[in-house]
Amino acid sequence: MDPDAVAKAFVGHYYNLFDSNRANLAGLYQEGSMLTFEGEKIQGVQSIVGKLTSLPFQQCKHNISTVDCQPSGPAGGMLVFVSGSLQLPGEQHQLKFSQMFHLMPTPAGSYYVFNDIFRLNYA
Repeated sequence: MDPDAVAKAFVGHYYNLFDSNRANLAGLYQEGSMLTFEGEKIQGVQSIVGKLTSLPFQQCKHNISTVDCQPSGPAGGMLVFVSGSLQLPGEQHQLKFSQMFHLMPTPAGSYYVFNDIFRLNYA
């Protein structure tokens, strides 16, 4: 399995769900998962999805610039680092962001998000 292909497929799937219906991201996390969103630490599926669905905008569009990945540990995990921009409705300028995912394999052969760190990049 090509890690770069897995990372790109995951990133496409994640941001498609985020941009269309954030509640559907629940299937990508597990109870031990942790999100750090702009410095705020959140753990568990319900808390993470609650945070993401409570953001003060209903729609957005992510534009991905880079996706880098590395294998992580003997359990078959992967680190995925994303940079890009997001466009909010009614806003003239895009916001630059970085996001890091630590993906862990599931027994079914897919991956879930164990760690997720998101930051806006202010110029």
